[in-house]
Amino acid sequence: MNPENDTNKSAEIKKSYKYCESVTKTHAKSFYFAAKFLPKSKQKPIYALYALCRHVDDEVDEAEVHSEAEAIEAVKRWKRELEAVYNYRLRITNYQLREKTQDAGLKTQDSGLVLLAWSDLLKTYKIPQNLPLELMTGVLQDTHIKRYETFDELYIYCYRVASTVGLMSSEIFGYSDKKTLEYAEALGIAMQLTNILRDVREDAAMDRIYLPQEDLRKFNVTERQIFANETNENFIEMMSFQIERARNYYSKAEKGIALLEKDTRFTVLLASRLYSKILDEIEKQNYNVFSKRAHINFRQKVFSIPNIWIQARSL
Repeated sequence: MNPENDTNKSAEIKKSYKYCESVTKTHAKSFYFAAKFLPKSKQKPIYALYALCRHVDDEVDEAEVHSEAEAIEAVKRWKRELEAVYNYRLRITNYQLREKTQDAGLKTQDSGLVLLAWSDLLKTYKIPQNLPLELMTGVLQDTHIKRYETFDELYIYCYRVASTVGLMSSEIFGYSDKKTLEYAEALGIAMQLTNILRDVREDAAMDRIYLPQEDLRKFNVTERQIFANETNENFIEMMSFQIERARNYYSKAEKGIALLEKDTRFTVLLASRLYSKILDEIEKQNYNVFSKRAHINFRQKVFSIPNIWIQARSL
């Protein structure tokens, strides 16, 4: 054993987690706000989990600007790197990770930091390998699927890009019953539906309409109307229907919070309630998601804490 090498490795692992935290703090403010209430030991792997998701998503988006083929290759690189981490995580050194990263064509050492954090967290938390791989498949869908005919089709997408995150997080949070995973899946669906409703305008600008085509027809809402950013009674009724659907998934998900370890229940309930408040904001805007992006501010988050804390304590 070489004490100096062990010290260097420990410093690099610490650096990797700090980087993952900075990514989370910058790009997922509500998620980061809720995660700060976790025990310190569980914060680090949660940040690493988010950083991986963010890196993959950003790299696919960047590659897609050039071609779908580049986006596909970006995901293949990530899958190879993650597979290496899973297969050799107890033997991988920081130097080897950097070499593998460069060989794979990943663009920055930052990606190596994310992989290093994962190699460390997997020593403690048994996150099934299929979950991050499934997430990558979902992220790649955005490059070639711009419409969803039915809600069942959209559900698969939401599961891949969001429920997988909830399922991975559950392994870090800890739980007493496998049924917890069913509720974690529901929370992912609820949050992704919230994203879709909040971002109708932004997605349309990229020729993406996630709202199921069957629902557009049901409420007589046209794609032309969405591209023109027009709100009318038909659109309002359709959005109200979608919001109710999302809330039903939030309601289902919260039934599983009591099955989580006590030191994580408040964080999950807080994340659920804060994110669902975006739906409230859409309603306050009379469902006009074209003129203003619905969000909740820091003051709203802080003032939400006492009631949610009391509720979480009673679970």
